[in-house]
Amino acid sequence: MVSAEPSILSGLAATLGCSEPALKLLLSLVVGYPIAFVHRKTMYGKNANLQHFFFMLCGVAIGVYNYKFGVGHSIAAVVTTYVLLKVFGGTTAGVVICFLFNMGYLVIGYFYTGTETYDIKWSMPHCVLTLRLIGLAFDVYDGHRSPEALSKDQKITAINRVPSLLEIAGYTYFPASYMVGPQFPMTRYLGMINGTLKPKDQEKPACMVPGLLRGLGGFVYLGIYQIGNIYYKDDYLLTEAFAILPFWKRALQMGVWGKIMMYKYISCWMITEGVCISSGLTYNGEDEYGKVRWNGCANVRLRVYEGAVKFGHLIDSFNTNTNNWVLQYIYKRLKFMNNRYISQGTTLLFLALWHGLHSGYYMCFMLEFIIMKVEKEVELIFAARKDWTEAISKPGVWHVLWVVRKIYLIVFMGYCMVPFVLLKSHKWSVAFSAVYWMGHVFFLPWFFFGHLVVKALRPPRVKESKKE
Repeated sequence: MVSAEPSILSGLAATLGCSEPALKLLLSLVVGYPIAFVHRKTMYGKNANLQHFFFMLCGVAIGVYNYKFGVGHSIAAVVTTYVLLKVFGGTTAGVVICFLFNMGYLVIGYFYTGTETYDIKWSMPHCVLTLRLIGLAFDVYDGHRSPEALSKDQKITAINRVPSLLEIAGYTYFPASYMVGPQFPMTRYLGMINGTLKPKDQEKPACMVPGLLRGLGGFVYLGIYQIGNIYYKDDYLLTEAFAILPFWKRALQMGVWGKIMMYKYISCWMITEGVCISSGLTYNGEDEYGKVRWNGCANVRLRVYEGAVKFGHLIDSFNTNTNNWVLQYIYKRLKFMNNRYISQGTTLLFLALWHGLHSGYYMCFMLEFIIMKVEKEVELIFAARKDWTEAISKPGVWHVLWVVRKIYLIVFMGYCMVPFVLLKSHKWSVAFSAVYWMGHVFFLPWFFFGHLVVKALRPPRVKESKKE
């Protein structure tokens, strides 16, 4: 007898307006809540190996449900990384080999599984696993260095031993983060397992309600995305309906389209963050009022994101755990280059490669690099011109400027999302052409004339008269 599951799932997916793999992904995120509840009620604070095995078993089961034998790729990566760490320990060679193996495995996976669209295949959770295992290799390396040579963050994440295979498996397949993240260090995971990552006055962390509320917020954003996606499909910018609009409407609609696309990621991150909170993984101390903070694995800062008026705000509020991971394990370790822009460019190139081989990723992160450089230099000009700062700080002017900056951000954020979503050059070039490549035209000239603008607008230096 043929299982009825595929037809039921297919019908439900069609009703919801999503693909069957996307619905499976959502179910895999939601199942984390009962898993967290079972762990809390039966295993929290008890035998560590039992907890590791439970999380590993649940994570592998989720992998099999979504990718069947494709889960074997993650198993191979986990076992190989463990062997490499046992052989090379906390050495530079260990870090380099683990880095090359895991990134190489991921890139080869992208090459063989990639298609014209975003793929929900085994390579999707494997990109999460790749950062986790590379970060672990760095942490073991830091654990064998002198404490005086470590930064504040490195002292928190350093591990002075090679974790057991069961520990690494539990950490890797932790159900709350196996599919889409967030990233967190092994030390945080072990703190939860050992029962030390919690408020001192609580036997068990009171985290279920905050977790459920965060997850509920994720479903609200998912609902907004589903409603928006009725009008703004992924390929909306390639349609005749978009092409015939006046230019100013095309620019604004591109911004709204990008905003809707972002909500897809935000909803998933909030749902899975809710599972992390419910597990007790996200305890982050108390604030100045003594209120417990459960934001240790927050991947989006909603107030900053929704109130953003510049790209710097987006970087600080969107996919924050991945950004922090890249900052700690890639960018800060490129200091030997002695050039901030080269380090930033290398870091963004790594991020693009980590996302995949589609040209859209590289175009997206190139635009991010250019725009962030322009924004920072414009801010330097305003910081040097106190007369300008005072003028734009006036109530009426400030409110008008805020609206202008908000429109600017929405429009160009959507512009940057175009290649990230459409992926292939023959698609995103069509969308860019529909708005006359306005982002490139607006920002690229800064590389050629930016230094002249800064020089022209910098206030003249006042020479101090010598005392007689």
